[in-house]
Amino acid sequence: MELTTQIDEGGITRLTKDLKDSASLMAPQQVRFLVDDYYQMQDNRTRAKNQERALNKSGEPSGVIEWQAKNALFQENQIKNALAAYAAGQVMGRWMLDIVGIGPVIAAGLLAHIDIAQAPTAGSIWRYAGLDPTSEWKKGEKRPWNASLKVLCWKLGESFVKVSNNENDVYGKLYKTRKELETARNERGDFADQAEAKLAKNKIRKETDAYKAYSIGKLPPAHIHARAKRVAVKMFLSHLHEIWWTHQFGSSPPVPYVFSLAEHTHKIEPPELLFKHINPLTVAKKASLAKT
Repeated sequence: MELTTQIDEGGITRLTKDLKDSASLMAPQQVRFLVDDYYQMQDNRTRAKNQERALNKSGEPSGVIEWQAKNALFQENQIKNALAAYAAGQVMGRWMLDIVGIGPVIAAGLLAHIDIAQAPTAGSIWRYAGLDPTSEWKKGEKRPWNASLKVLCWKLGESFVKVSNNENDVYGKLYKTRKELETARNERGDFADQAEAKLAKNKIRKETDAYKAYSIGKLPPAHIHARAKRVAVKMFLSHLHEIWWTHQFGSSPPVPYVFSLAEHTHKIEPPELLFKHINPLTVAKKASLAKT
């Protein structure tokens, strides 16, 4: 297919229908590149906007910096459009796009990073995303997780936090509930051993708020935030795995072992409203398997 382009008044190439159609057929490697590129552009634009504000404050001309920031935003949106076409072209992509807090960049990134055929359990995805606390990266060894996927899941968690007050949100509310539980446990001193281990393992400056919390047997607020956010992300990934595996192979995957432990969050079923993109026969088969 010959791909055509359209140029706006500023000379920037924009996506055409042909390019969007082509985007839906991209290989995972291409998608991973675009996701990384999108976030790099976003960071560069943020720095440009900060520079623009500093120049304006000092009375210096900022026209070129402003031009650069606007062009960067335009390119970001074009990449987002391409990733939206890719995500919308797949059943699991459409499923993710219906979830409050998940946009086309995160949805496309997860699709491109996760090979469901290589992930027999949700735990497989957690480990690959760097969310398994027992997984350590020792000196001289290959990193046991995918760095880009780990960053993507961090961004996913932050997104869930931002939408936690939305009435249609699911995973942000789970974050808030878990944070309340973790905060109460922290105040009781339940994490004193973890705080002690953190001080012993890491060099933390004594003048920091983190050190003050760890030194009295408590976890600092940022640590509690990260723990609660991680629970929400892992629950989402378990739902993603369950529905994806069932849709792909027609059988229910094993429930992650961690959900059977009393001190951990119990398994929560995926919200029914999220099944509308899944083949009804797959959903019916999943229901029948659950009864056996």
